[in-house]
This record gives sequence, C-alpha cells and structure tokens, in this order.
Amino acid sequence: MAKEKKFITCDGNEAAAHVSYMFSEVAAIYPITPSSPMAEHVDSWSAKGRKNLFGQTVMVQEMQSEGGAAGAMHGSLQAGALTTTFTASQGLLLMIPNMYKIAGEMLPCVFDVSARAIASHALCIFGDHSDVMACRQTGFAMFCSGSVQEVMDLTAVPHLATLRTSIPFVNFFDGFRTSHEYQKIELIDQDEIAKLVNPDDIKRFRDRALSPERPVTRGTAENPETFFTHREACNQYYDNIPEVVEEYLGKISEITGREYHLFSYYGAQDAENIIILMGSATEAAREAIDYQMKQGKKVGMISVHLYRPFSVKHLLAAVPKTVKRIAVLDRTKEPGAEGEPLYLDVKSAFYDVENKPLIVGGRYGLGSSDTTPAKILSVFNNLELEVPKNHFTVGIVDDVTFTSLPAVPEIPMGSDGIFEAKFYGLGADGTVGANKNSVKIIGDNTNKHCQAYFSYDSKKSGGFTCSHLRFGNSPIHSTYQVNTPNFVACHVQAYLNMYDVIRGLQKNGTFLLNTIFEGEELVKFIPNRIKRYFAENNITVYYMNASKIAQEIGLGNRTNTILQSAFFRITEVIPVDLAIEQMKKFIVKSYGNKGQDVVDKNYAAVDRGGEYKTLAVDPAWANLADDAVPTEEDVPAYIKEIVRPINGQSGDLLKVSDFVRYDMVDGTMSNGSSAFEKRGVEAFNPEWTADNCIQCNKCAYVCPHACIRPFVLDEEEMKGFEDATLEMKVPKPMAGMNFRIQVSVLDCVGCGNCADVCPGNKNGKALAMVPFTHDEQQISNWNYLAKNVKSKQHLVDIKSNVKNSQFAKPLFEFSGACAGCGETPYVKLISQLYGDREMIANATGCSSIYSASVPSTPYTTNEAGQGPAFDNSLFEDFCEFGMGMALGNKKMRERIVLLLSELLANDNVPADFKEAANEWINTKDDADASKLSAAKLKPFIEAGAAQGCETCAELKTLDHYLVKRSQWIIGGDGASYDIGYGGLDHVIASGEDVNILVLDTEVYSNTGGQSSKSTPLGAIAQFAAQGKRIRKKDLGLMATTYGYVYVAQIAMGADQAQTFKAIREAEAYPGPSLIIAYAPCINHGLKAGMGKSQAEEANAVAAGYWHLWRYNPQLADEGKNPFTLDSKEPDWSKFHDFLLGEVRYLSVKKAYPNEAEELFKAAEEMAKLRYKSYVRKSKEDWSNEGEAEA
Repeated sequence: MAKEKKFITCDGNEAAAHVSYMFSEVAAIYPITPSSPMAEHVDSWSAKGRKNLFGQTVMVQEMQSEGGAAGAMHGSLQAGALTTTFTASQGLLLMIPNMYKIAGEMLPCVFDVSARAIASHALCIFGDHSDVMACRQTGFAMFCSGSVQEVMDLTAVPHLATLRTSIPFVNFFDGFRTSHEYQKIELIDQDEIAKLVNPDDIKRFRDRALSPERPVTRGTAENPETFFTHREACNQYYDNIPEVVEEYLGKISEITGREYHLFSYYGAQDAENIIILMGSATEAAREAIDYQMKQGKKVGMISVHLYRPFSVKHLLAAVPKTVKRIAVLDRTKEPGAEGEPLYLDVKSAFYDVENKPLIVGGRYGLGSSDTTPAKILSVFNNLELEVPKNHFTVGIVDDVTFTSLPAVPEIPMGSDGIFEAKFYGLGADGTVGANKNSVKIIGDNTNKHCQAYFSYDSKKSGGFTCSHLRFGNSPIHSTYQVNTPNFVACHVQAYLNMYDVIRGLQKNGTFLLNTIFEGEELVKFIPNRIKRYFAENNITVYYMNASKIAQEIGLGNRTNTILQSAFFRITEVIPVDLAIEQMKKFIVKSYGNKGQDVVDKNYAAVDRGGEYKTLAVDPAWANLADDAVPTEEDVPAYIKEIVRPINGQSGDLLKVSDFVRYDMVDGTMSNGSSAFEKRGVEAFNPEWTADNCIQCNKCAYVCPHACIRPFVLDEEEMKGFEDATLEMKVPKPMAGMNFRIQVSVLDCVGCGNCADVCPGNKNGKALAMVPFTHDEQQISNWNYLAKNVKSKQHLVDIKSNVKNSQFAKPLFEFSGACAGCGETPYVKLISQLYGDREMIANATGCSSIYSASVPSTPYTTNEAGQGPAFDNSLFEDFCEFGMGMALGNKKMRERIVLLLSELLANDNVPADFKEAANEWINTKDDADASKLSAAKLKPFIEAGAAQGCETCAELKTLDHYLVKRSQWIIGGDGASYDIGYGGLDHVIASGEDVNILVLDTEVYSNTGGQSSKSTPLGAIAQFAAQGKRIRKKDLGLMATTYGYVYVAQIAMGADQAQTFKAIREAEAYPGPSLIIAYAPCINHGLKAGMGKSQAEEANAVAAGYWHLWRYNPQLADEGKNPFTLDSKEPDWSKFHDFLLGEVRYLSVKKAYPNEAEELFKAAEEMAKLRYKSYVRKSKEDWSNEGEAEA
C-alpha cells in the first residue's frame, strides 16, 4: 500500500535544511551569513534532538566569519565527518579560496546557497546568481532548484552525488524568491532518502579521513614540472558527474512522481522558440508558456538543474529537434564579457551542431527584480522578430544603451480560482509574522495550495512591508508578487497617501483599513482617487481601529493579531472557528517563550478581531476629481524624480537615464534626502508643555531620529512664529533670545524616549506622548523653524557640555533605524560635534542600512554645505577601509605641505600668502585652528590660481583637505568582535589617528539577533538557543593592553556627561581610539518597550550588567593612572531582575527552567569578575615612584 503523502507549509530555506540535515554530521556556519535561516533550522532541530540518517544529532559550530566556516568545514571533512555549510552572497565569496582546496582534495560535501546579489555600486541583499557564478572555476559541481517543492525534492541529489563522485557541490536556489517564499509542498520522507544512500560511498569517504593510525600528507606545495599534469588527473571524476546526477534525479522522480532531469523540458514537443534559464523564474515561465500554448504557439522552456559540469550531451538531447530559436536568460551581469555565463555555455554547446538554432541571450531579475510571466512574454516576442535583439535586458527601461525589450502589459496568467491578498504593514508591527502563520494555518488545515512572499524597504522596524499571499485548489507557480489582489489590507493609515495601495485590486474586491478615524473624518481622510476607485470597482470597504484595541489590550503598536483575525473573519477562506482555534495555537508557538501574559494579550487580540465596521461606499465618489496637490517650494528635482518614486514603491518605473542624469552610475547619492520623506507613521508623538521645561535639551540628546530639537529664535525670527516660546537666560550669549522645543511629527516614529528622560519641573514633565493626529500647527511650526531659524551654535562652545551640544544642528537625521534605537543617538551626537569635517567608514550592518539605503540619506549638511562623508565597504574590512581613508587624507595633506613649501621658497610669492601658508602648516593638526588657518589660506590659493599659478591651481583642487578631518570607523559588535576583529586589532595597533565606534547590541542586530562574541553568558540568541554558555569577550580591556590606544566604554542613558566626555576625549586623542557604546536593540525584547531604551542603559549600569570607564594613555605620560572607572559600584541585587526585563533572558527561564537560574547566577558572577578587574585597574599606581618600586 502506497504511503500517504505528507504536506508541510514552509519556505525554501526550511526545505533545504530539512534534507541537508539528514546527510550532515557537522555544520560549520557563520551566524549571519545571508542563508542563516537554514543554519538556524539545523541548530534548532539539533537542540531538540532530531536524528540524521546516521542516528545522531548534527553538531553545529558557529565561526567568526564565512571564511572561518569554510576553513572549519575543510578540516572537519579531512577528519572524516560529513559536513555542510549554508551561505550566500559576500559570504560565499569569502569561502572561494577554501572551495578550491576542498574540490582539489576531492572532499564530498554540499554548500547550500540561497543565491543573492553581490555588492557592487550598492549593497543588495536580494536574489540573483552573481554569487554562484563567481564559483564556476572552483571545481565544485553546481546544482540548481527552481521552487520550494524542487528544493525539497532535489536537495538530496547533490548530497547523494557528492558521496558517489567525491566532487563537492554547490546546491543553490534563488535568494528570497525561493529561500523566503512559503509554499504548501509535499514533504520528502527521510526513510525513502535513506534507501538511496550507498554505504560503500560513506565508507570510501571515511577511509580517506586523515588519521595518525594511517598517516598521509596532504596540502603539499608543488613545482612547475608536475603541477599541470597532476591537476589534470581529476578529469575522469568530473566526466562521471552528469550520469550520476541523472541517475539520482530518476530515483527522486520515482519517489515523488515529479519528473526531473539535468535539463528539464516544459512546453510543446514541436516547439520552435524556446528559452533556457534556471532558478525561480522557470516557474513564472511555465505560466507564460501555458498562456501562449493556449493561443497555439509552439514554445517551450529548458530549466537547468546541473549547471556544472555542463553536459552538452544532455542539453542537446533535451532540446526538441524542431527548435529554430533560443533565448538564454541569465540572472547575473558580467561587465565586459561577450555574454553572460549560461548564454555562452549554450552557444558553445551548439557550436558544432548542423542547422543550429539562432541563439540570443539576455539578463533578467538582478537583485530580485520581479520577473512576471508578462516579462517572459517579452522574451518570446523578441524571438519572433525578424532579427531578435541579442544581449537584451528584461523588465527594465534602458534608454541609454537600449538593451531593454519592449514591455508587455501585465495580465493574470496564473491558475484559475486563485485567491490573492496583499497586506501593507509597518516593519515590526507583526504583519509579516502573522501572515506567515496565516499561510501555515490554511496550508496545514485545508486541502488548499498556498503561497506567501514578503517584500520590504530597507528601513529597520518601522519600514514598509508588503505581504503577498495566494490560496487555491491547484499548485501555484506564480513566483512573483501579487499584482491583481482580491483582498487588500492596509495596516497603516498613512500609506493611503504614500503608496498606491489599491493598485490592481480586482473588481468586487475587498479592502480593510486600520485607522484611528471614524465617520465623516474617515471619509475626509481617504484620498479622492481611492474613494473613486472604490466606487468604480464595487469594492467592499472595512475599517477598524486596531491601534486603539492593541493599546487597550496592552500590545503597544502590535496590531498584527487583531488584523489577522479580521482577515479570517472577513474573507472566510477557512471556517472562522477553525481559524480562531489555529491562530491561538500559533500564538502559543510564537509567543509562549515571552510569557503567559503575552499569550493572553494575543488571545484577546484574536477575540477582538471582529470589531471592524463597514464603510458605505457612496456611488457619487465615482465622479470625484483627484485631490489638489499642494505646491511645494524648495524641493529639488532629484527628490521629485528619484527619491519619491523609490520611496513610493515605484522605483521599478525609473529608467537607466534617470541614474545617469543625476550622476549616480557609481552609486553616489546626494546627502540629506531623508528630510523630504515626512512619513508620519507613528501612533504617538511627544507634545511639549513650555511651562514645565527647564531647557536642559536632554530630549534632543537622546532622540534616535533627531526629530525633537531646541530652536533658538532671535527677535527677527520671532516675528514669523506664532506658538509658545521661553525666554532664555543661559547660556549667556543666548540671553534674551527665545527657546522652543519642537517636534517634527511627520519624522517622529513615536518611541517616547524623549518623554521618558524629560526631568520636567515641579509641575511635571515638559513632554508627554499623545496620539498622532497629523497636527497641522506642529507641522507648520517645524517647517518654519527648520527653514527660517538660523543655527546659533556659533554663539556657544558646543563641545563644553551636553546642553550646548544640542544647539548644534544634527548632521544625521530621520534615519531608517528602529523606533527607540540604542545606536543612533551616539551616531547623531558625533555628527553634531564633528560632522562638518567627518569622514565615515561604516561596516555593513544595522548602521550602514539605516545610514545609507537608497534613496534615503540621513547624513546631511550644515548651512555652509559641509557634512559627514560616508561610505560602506564590506562587513569584514570596515576598519581597514577607514584606515585607508585616513592614509589617503594624510598623503594628500603631505602633498599640500610640499606644494606650499615650493611657494614659500619662491621669492615672487607675496608675504601675506606666505604668512597664511606658514600658519596653516603650523596649525594643520589642530582641528579648530586648521579651520581658521584654512579660511585665511584659501583666498590666496584661489587668487594665485586665477593668475595662472600652476602650483596654486593644484592646491585649489586639494583645498578640501585643508581642515583637519575627523576619521570615524563605525560598526556593530558582530563586525568588531567577530568578522572584523583582525582588522580592528591591526588598525588600533597601527597608531593612526582614527576613531572607532563600536555600537554594541551584544547580538548581530541587522540579521535578526544572532549570537556574537559580545553576547553575554546566559542570553538566548540565534545559535545560542539554550542560552550562551561562555562569557562575553572584553574587547575594551584587550585594547588597553597596547598602552597607546584611547578606550572608553559608555552608555548614554546611564551617564550623558560621561558619554559626551568620552567622545570628546577620543576624538581629541592624537592616535587610535576605541569607543564601545552599549545599545539596547529590538532583538533584546525589552519588556518595557524600546521607548525605555535609554532607561535600559541606566538600569544596565546600575545593576552591574554594563560598566562605564575610560582609558586615556595621555594620563600615563603625566604619571597618572590612565584607567578611570566612571560608574558607581553596582547594586547587585538588581542584576537578576534586570535580566528578566529582557526576553532574551526571560526566554531561557521559560524554555529551560532547570538551567536558567544556574545560567543567570553564572552571568552575575561573570559581571562581578569583570567589575572587579576594572576596580583593580582603577587602583593601579602609575606614579614615577610606583614604577621605581616595581
């Protein structure tokens, strides 16, 4: 009797991990490699005791980098353990050197790769084949799957084939489009796979393991007379691979009933025009082919599974003999090549074939550019031309080099009877998580097929998300975003004015809006174009105030469960009672480790999901004209033509010429674009009560987004302002002027830290969080103050204290960081103090994403046009990158000295020019003095250049180096403690005058909170599922051992003045400095919420979890102890409660109650040990007498 089929709703990552786990004994991984979900599944299953094919759990070893993971994998394989890794993108590139070794030593293994773009002019984390194509020469075989079901079915093939052939494999599938797409698929049974494993293949591998019992030598060096000959000895092994893979594909086909080949053909048997491609677009191509075949066209497709070795024999056998024309599609770009890789391989395969077809090639889908069936149609249309275009691009408009094919209108080509839904949400509001659960609920409890895919912008929590869901009674091959939804839910009311949320909504469709408005107020709020669409298309409209319900329940801004419940009730895609039962089951699964109170609150949210209302659609709306667009002054064309279309999710409509016209070919972006976003997405914003304000500026100091600021108005500026201000008495230069704290309510994201830190006066706080209502008075206030009130920072010494620093304009504003981010207040403060001369080398991570994601640039300029100059190289080399900046600057300034010296030696140069030159040479290494001397020198240089002086002309091109630069190197703890530590160590050892800011969140924040060497003992993080078992690395104390590095450990919320002092001292120190800044993160799961992130810093120091200190080598030169312990002795009784205030610790208690207290106690002991070491350092005697005694 045939086994009953089992189905699972999962994404491509889980499908790959499920099968890979069976074959693995060791998994060597880097925790945040872009394919980390695969490794996280393996880690989780191992922790829960899942057995592989050999009856054991998989040993998961986290390494410090992808290169380290490849090295560990190499060693594990040589020791005889079947080893796997999971990687992609830049991570895969770091593994390439070891891949050559692993292949050369014929070690069977599989690299599971979710293929992604490689950073070039910009970083793109999304999918294409750029990374795997960089591995073609390594000697690895390369195998590709095109859908979540294919990943499940076929991942066993490379594992089996590598054991048989002794050649390692890259098993790849499209990043995001397959790796993160959820599908209901058939589960492949481990018992069935076990039958395919040949014990002789395992024994052959084991017998080749290195062992002192049968010692051999490998990894030798070889000379010219033998290397070439020796290298060719492996050829026969590669020749065998295609037949071995085809054999295993046949066996998988027998198990699944789905036919697979090295080159699988789909389409008409007498096809004349076909396409050849690999990856997820093969699924969309099926729909395009079905559509054309219904019209009688003879078309087809070859989907490539085994890409390396490339079997010409099998390709030619798969192509119907009737084929006259072929278009080869590559998902990568190789500038300068005659064509992309797959195209060249196919051309080569047909080189000797008589009457060969016409072959053209093109590029598509780079960086996950959506590839729809309509775009595939454009490729077939091209083949029908008398002379088809070669080297074409698909799905873009190239109006510069004219490579693009004409677009075909989007029409539905998917299976009949598919229900499509779109959900617009705010990052971290839970919408994506709820929809993952929804698709699992439907997939696991009905016979329906289902699919879910999620798109995001580049902001952190608080950014744009869109969930694309499909349900139907037949398999879903639509590997592209939902364009014609039956149902749309807009969870953020502000989106009605920001995005085209009704685009494609089908006639008679349904729309659900989460809004704070009711009745006429709601009708007035909805834009006319949307009301008109509702009326013209008979849309049923529902609305509810899920934000208010969430507040009442105690869920903060987490509206996801309420709106998920509403979706099931409105659509009835499954019986409502079943949906409610399953939602509650998933709530326990999703939130059980966060405590019963969180579970109960979400239960309440499910129950209140029926509190939606119907909005009556007035037929007269069909005649409404669009709302008048307010005229805007001072909005640059770049903002209108580049920034706003991208921010409005219409970036796919931009043309190549748009990027050329704005000089963006090399990835350069204009600073200050974030100031034009004005999103207004918060639920609450601070309101200022002037009578309670003591003018301390603490609110502005801690604001993560620089959206609350003190403004100082003189008499003239007061004439145009019509709201409350306070008369100033101090600081003295501002006495008699008028002070106001103003919030930009359209830029605020509503964290509430400002209100939390506000000391107020005896009447209460000066700031209170109030519901966001799009207050026109406050919007007008901000616009007037930001535009018309000049900075008064020149009147005071902004470096003297915290208060004065906030009179300086932040040159880092309105970033895409999470609400309440613990990192950005430090970055912003540095921009206020040094931004006019600041150079930034930034590690990849949270800080690079919120600092520089197209089109948002929060680094901006002052009134003189000066501001931070920012660049991001890679994750692993950020310190070296920054050092290179410093060296380049140093060399150019040496050049200036040389040129000025030539002028000083010239008798014809005026004396006042020489005086200015000498003054600059003498002051060039003093920041403030160099500003003054540069200002004096520049006019002489300009005048000399105008008079034909060649030396002056060259000096004029170099005059931007005159002011001493402030070189900052910024990265997180993952970059600093782990992958980039070697570079960090070398840079501080160099003695160069650079400043390194480590934003220490104690986890890899950008990729979901994986464990780093900064993660403290006892914390749960990804890859520390049972709580971290080793203590935190003391990076700061290690750096002090050099003796000439300035080091500080700070926490703004604990001591604002100490943070300020440390940053000042570090920047002033004429050598390397390292500042380690404690930064609470959304991944910590603060029970009090991120609106208390500053308070969390204070609590961390008070409880002894974090310590404040400074190490200033200049004090040692004075015979003083360079180490100063700034924090008071902790109250250790608070330590335990502090831990339980964060879910990353509380989860340990929930999941492992027996071990939790032991771990927490050990964590406290480690904190005490660390504190004692600091106390000892603070008591050292550095006087000359002390040295003599020593």
